[in-house]
Amino acid sequence: MTKSPSPEERGLSRAQWMITLRIALVMSVIMLLIEALVYFVVLFAQRADTERETQWGIDHNTIYSPPVCVFMTVEHNGQISSTPGTPPGLPVLSSLAAVRNGGAPILEEVERDGENYTVRTARRGDEIVQAAYGERFHDADRAHLLLAFGIAELVGLLLVAVASGRLARRAMTPMSDALARQRRFVADASHELRTPLTQLHTRAQLLARRADAAASPELTADLQRLVTSTRQLGGVIDDLLLSAQLSRSPGPRDPVDLAALAEEAVAAEDARAQAARVTVRVRRGKGKHQVVGIEPALRRVLAALVDNAMGHTPPGGEIVVSVDNRSPGIVRLTVRDTGIGFPPEEAERIFERFARGTSGQGRRFGLGLALVREVIESHDGRITATGEPGQGAVFTVELPSARVAEPIPRQRTTMSSAR
Repeated sequence: MTKSPSPEERGLSRAQWMITLRIALVMSVIMLLIEALVYFVVLFAQRADTERETQWGIDHNTIYSPPVCVFMTVEHNGQISSTPGTPPGLPVLSSLAAVRNGGAPILEEVERDGENYTVRTARRGDEIVQAAYGERFHDADRAHLLLAFGIAELVGLLLVAVASGRLARRAMTPMSDALARQRRFVADASHELRTPLTQLHTRAQLLARRADAAASPELTADLQRLVTSTRQLGGVIDDLLLSAQLSRSPGPRDPVDLAALAEEAVAAEDARAQAARVTVRVRRGKGKHQVVGIEPALRRVLAALVDNAMGHTPPGGEIVVSVDNRSPGIVRLTVRDTGIGFPPEEAERIFERFARGTSGQGRRFGLGLALVREVIESHDGRITATGEPGQGAVFTVELPSARVAEPIPRQRTTMSSAR
């Protein structure tokens, strides 16, 4: 089965794409600015050329010797003569009449039969002269220039995207290597710590049992705290190992009965629930509740969610773990408690690693709900949390059923992991 990327890997991938996109965008804007500058320079040059040619025609040419692309018209003693082949609609008679009646020289742009012309009309001695410059070739040049700019922009953007992608990948390589080395270190260190920690926990248990009868109550209490601390530290080591294993090698995926895991998690907390005077029960919906996943990892998810609810539910409260198939192809697990809830200002700190809340008696260290989210997302699922101060909280996990392998889109959650 294809390995699901970790949140850190997804973050690096997003950063790489953002670097590539921004470099490509900046280069594209720079190219557009250069192309716009070139276009306006060409446009200015064409305009200057047009005015120069029409002025030269007014000053020096006749209807039989016009400049290139210029059509000449001369009015002398009321007679109007034009260059052979002058397009229909030329000359501009209104401009001839205006200059004839003593008006100032006129420079204008007109359109005739879909063609653009720059027309200059002025008096030359006792004649009224009009020079009409056809813009056909200038229009064609500008169209070809825009086409060339468009092709250059696309090709340049493609080349810049490829080059920036490689540069971004090369820039991210040290970070990826550092992340890989960090994971190897965590996995190796956790593995090496596991055996001596297990031995320490066992010896602490034996010592606590031997001291029950002979030692003072204070010493017995201290030994029990030592046993509890070593057990909690062992849980942290297990979390670190699981996180490292999910990042490096998720392992085989098999059908897992999520409802059965929920019942196991609740049964494991039975003694603790009785001591805390908290009711913990399972509500199992109709049908099968099988998902495809890693059973130890999903068991850890159930344990962490129930542990979190236990730590934030006061005596007399209730915790309900529900499993159902309300949506087609999705198995949904909810852990609802009647605990103290959480303040709204902690909503942005949801599922942070080693996050500390401001209330509750649950675990205040470890990976906790951060690992829960990592496990759920590695199983193509999602987890959300909702709650209000004094009104408890609800954690909702959605996973594809064993018959559906489609990933579930991730949604933004609204509650802090540590509460």
